[in-house]
Amino acid sequence: MATGFFTGFPGFIASQIVRTAFKRELYDKVYAVVLITEKQRAEAEAERILKDYPGKKIVIIEGDITLPNLDINGDQLEELMNEVDVVWHLAAIYDLAVPKDAAWKVNVQGTSIVNEFVSRMENIKRYMYFSTAYVAGTREGILKESELIRPISFKNFYEETKFEAEILVEQLKEKMPVTIIRPGIVRGHSQTGETVKFDGPYFFLNMIDRLKCLPIIPYIGQSNARLNVVPIDYITNGVVYLSTLCEAIGKTVHMTDPNPHPVQEIYRAMVLTVTGQKPKGRIPLSLARKSMSILLVRKALGVEYETLEYLTWNASFDTRTAEQLLAGSSIQCKDFIQSLPTMIEFYNKHKNNKAYQIQIK
Repeated sequence: MATGFFTGFPGFIASQIVRTAFKRELYDKVYAVVLITEKQRAEAEAERILKDYPGKKIVIIEGDITLPNLDINGDQLEELMNEVDVVWHLAAIYDLAVPKDAAWKVNVQGTSIVNEFVSRMENIKRYMYFSTAYVAGTREGILKESELIRPISFKNFYEETKFEAEILVEQLKEKMPVTIIRPGIVRGHSQTGETVKFDGPYFFLNMIDRLKCLPIIPYIGQSNARLNVVPIDYITNGVVYLSTLCEAIGKTVHMTDPNPHPVQEIYRAMVLTVTGQKPKGRIPLSLARKSMSILLVRKALGVEYETLEYLTWNASFDTRTAEQLLAGSSIQCKDFIQSLPTMIEFYNKHKNNKAYQIQIK
């Protein structure tokens, strides 16, 4: 049985991957490198996981992906080099409003160091790297899994630094068993609604919830763009399956919704589910941008300014590689609007818990 190694634990995706891998009996033991400031939270999450999988083991190691050897030394380093078979690199700063220097240090420099670390593992069977479907920046049209084309510009530093990091991992494909994962915007579990933070599509719910006292809630701008949102269970089930599939070695895979809904349709469904009424009227996007440039407005609505950039972005993700690789499984992406009530039920239950809300900047 293989031994896994994770960066990005106890983040939501990494934690759910560990659970899924344990459930499928892929690992008896996993290592997780975490910052000292995250160690207590990581240990608590490990304890929760092990209650469900008491025969398994999670070893928490203090470290830092931005330092040589991930700041791991001595016997622990040798242990990892000898025992680990599968590496999952998920650590990154995912905030759309992240400053460039902070994003570059973790997303690019950190990935470079993790790449070097993994390259020295003699028994490595798979390196699973989490990129993002949004490495495409401002490119529009059909975006292929086989492409890694530098766009004219990026919508934010998160996209830019993840693009630069993916270039570094792409270069390893010739000499290492690499699989690159490009997820869409991740939401909670399609059946339970469970998530750990309200970002991405939840910003819309924040706004709708705070405006629901008004007689009407208007549409924001007008666009034919589609919003690609995927449930966490599709991501975790899919990537764990791919990590065992030889055909996935050397591939870049869009873990995105193959049938995404238009932004306007999603927004209408959200407003209808929350308020019982459809949106009426329309606020021009230019006015929304101007209003959202004011911090007090952003905080009042619970929305990041950078979210607006995705409302008019006309691009679609080609998922043929993902579909071909997942064809041997029963793994499918649940329709967003069909599972929206479950998502909103979970949101309503936890919306007043500050631990779920993103700090608006």
